[in-house]
Amino acid sequence: MIAPLFFGIAIVACALFELLFPGRPIYHAGWFNVVIAAAIVLMAIGIGKSMRKIESTPARIALTVAAFAAAVAGFTAIASGLLGPNDQTVVAAPGQTVRVDELGGALVFPLAMNGAASDRVQLRSGNDTIPIGSSHVQGSFLLQSIPRTVVAVDASDPHGAHLTVTQPTGAAFLSPVLLMQGHQSIDGFDVPYDAFAVPAAHRSVKAVLFSNAQAARLPGLDGTQAAVLFDVESANGRELRGGIGVARSGQRVVLAGLALRPAIFDYPAIRIVSVPNLPVTVAAALVAALAAAAAAAAVARATRSAAPAG
Repeated sequence: MIAPLFFGIAIVACALFELLFPGRPIYHAGWFNVVIAAAIVLMAIGIGKSMRKIESTPARIALTVAAFAAAVAGFTAIASGLLGPNDQTVVAAPGQTVRVDELGGALVFPLAMNGAASDRVQLRSGNDTIPIGSSHVQGSFLLQSIPRTVVAVDASDPHGAHLTVTQPTGAAFLSPVLLMQGHQSIDGFDVPYDAFAVPAAHRSVKAVLFSNAQAARLPGLDGTQAAVLFDVESANGRELRGGIGVARSGQRVVLAGLALRPAIFDYPAIRIVSVPNLPVTVAAALVAALAAAAAAAAVARATRSAAPAG
């Protein structure tokens, strides 16, 4: 009975490991799931052999239940690894609603106010609205809130008159919040960037974000505060004199007749990770443990009863 017990423990441990440490690429590897399936088969073969040696009916029943529960836990892990989608991260603009078919609902992203998200991201499914904290389990998916650094841009003319910022290629056309999803290399640093337009001023602007550490190591960026490099061009892409400059969060800079003030802050994105179904896996693990203990106890009682009186 030792061999099937070992395989059963290994199967349940794999399923629980995927719950405790989600998002590892190995879970979607074909060979990993084949190993779990092979362990289930070997456990079943071992249980069949053990049954022929066990005469106690309660022990047989308990052993069968333990094996079945361990197999259920293993199949939830296989279903998550082979049938579940690869991990994805949903990045959206403040106030945007993104439909996610796998979740059977939509993610509602909060507005950004005073340089911060006004609320948590919410999952809207049917009539239910569920706020997502640092993490939330929805069926066979784990939702994790991940802070991303974004830049809100306030644009005005040199006299202070507000100008509308648009993002023709962004997630939200009229949002002043740049999601900084592009990446490029500058002086050996991998830095995020985004772009926006100011139609009233006939300007197109590229914004490059430097983190605290990067700003401290780059010449011309004194201090250790994050900063945004703006490159202002005409609407048709022509370079403009005095169109390049750097501003820190809250600092106003005038470039090529355009006043820009960035606000650098963290805004949540949602990472969606396929995991074994939480209630099924936990229940199967508990049943397997209790049934295995009951089987061992029943075998021990049967052995003592069969032993000759001393």
